[in-house]
Amino acid sequence: MPDDLFAVSGQRLVASLDHSRIADETLVRLRRPVSSVEVSIPVRMDDGSLAVFPGFRVRHDSTRGPAKGGVRFSAGVSRREVADLAFRMTFKAALLDLPFGGAKGGVTVDPGQLSPGELERLSRGWVGALADLLGPDRDIPAPDVATNEQVMGWMSDEFDKIRRAHLPAAFTGKPIALGGVPGRSSATSDGAFHVIRELGDELIGKESERTVAIQGFGNAGSQLASRLHEAGWKVVAVSDSSAAVLDEQGLDIPALRRHKDESGALAGPPSGTQIEGDELLALDVDLLVPAALGGAINEGNARDVRARAIVEVANGPVTPEADEILDSRGVEVIPDILANAGGVTVSWFEWVQNRQGDRWTARKTARRLEKRMVRETRRVAELSSERGIPLRTAAWVLALDRLAEAMEATGTESLFRNGGDQP
Repeated sequence: MPDDLFAVSGQRLVASLDHSRIADETLVRLRRPVSSVEVSIPVRMDDGSLAVFPGFRVRHDSTRGPAKGGVRFSAGVSRREVADLAFRMTFKAALLDLPFGGAKGGVTVDPGQLSPGELERLSRGWVGALADLLGPDRDIPAPDVATNEQVMGWMSDEFDKIRRAHLPAAFTGKPIALGGVPGRSSATSDGAFHVIRELGDELIGKESERTVAIQGFGNAGSQLASRLHEAGWKVVAVSDSSAAVLDEQGLDIPALRRHKDESGALAGPPSGTQIEGDELLALDVDLLVPAALGGAINEGNARDVRARAIVEVANGPVTPEADEILDSRGVEVIPDILANAGGVTVSWFEWVQNRQGDRWTARKTARRLEKRMVRETRRVAELSSERGIPLRTAAWVLALDRLAEAMEATGTESLFRNGGDQP
């Protein structure tokens, strides 16, 4: 059984064990992170006072390559949350067959309360506290909740100063001027769109008019809404922390995005009717996309879900308890480790380019992302069909088998299992 640091993701792993060829010793290795570090980050505030923020970095596994994972700034960040997300990143990278392990980092802070200067000092302070653990061949941070390319620019610059070298491959999600790649900001939504397009006919049939509700109208949710709208889907409802908006005839997504860009929130929308946020999750739609917070669909509301399928664009939006209820009702779930893997895939492209001193065009990046997402989506769907297991289980089994193959290739477990002499 995985360590309780990985409480949620560990349950996903346990559910896949009966369908995997994993050796017992490989499972033992996956129980604990390679490293788990908590640091204190002192920041001089604009008023001259000193504040100290807790910072974290968990590197779960590096068997398949250097650890990879975002850094989030949130008042709710904890070691437990970061560890669970690092665990999930290990499997996400393996599922997409990327040469990475999993990591995650964060700072317990409300970034909305910081000035730009304070945010920069905090970003640089996080790097200063953890620089010995980072690097292009060891652990590569990226943007996450409430961090963006500007934060990565500050962090990359600070790391270069500390190491007295130019190491652009040490961070991904950077501004293009610092070695970032075009399309990184839309990579999560682009990846999710490719997954939906590939599995749409199998999940909801070939109806000419398909309906979707999206919980979360931030970067990923709003861009996915635009892509689906442009592809002919009827986006009937969207929500953010300020409001939920419904129009059964289809929302004007471009107008809603302009409204949010100008006002900073969905509240007071130019079209549609405002509804309660919980109502969105219970709408009778073909596809429900939770793209906001973890645990949005849980044991308390899973029976209210009327969508034919769910696509997890957020990390962990459906709890294991909700999974059982949804499965019993025939609601298929496209898991987060597949649906939102576009971000880490494009981060890999950036890392490769930075190491080679190369620059790709936006077209090449988009083409490579589509190819990788479609390929791994088909493999998950085929495994699900062959073994008669849900898509979520199939995704975790495929990732687990790849991890097991890499771990056993180090020799110890396969040697003992095949009768070698133990020293």
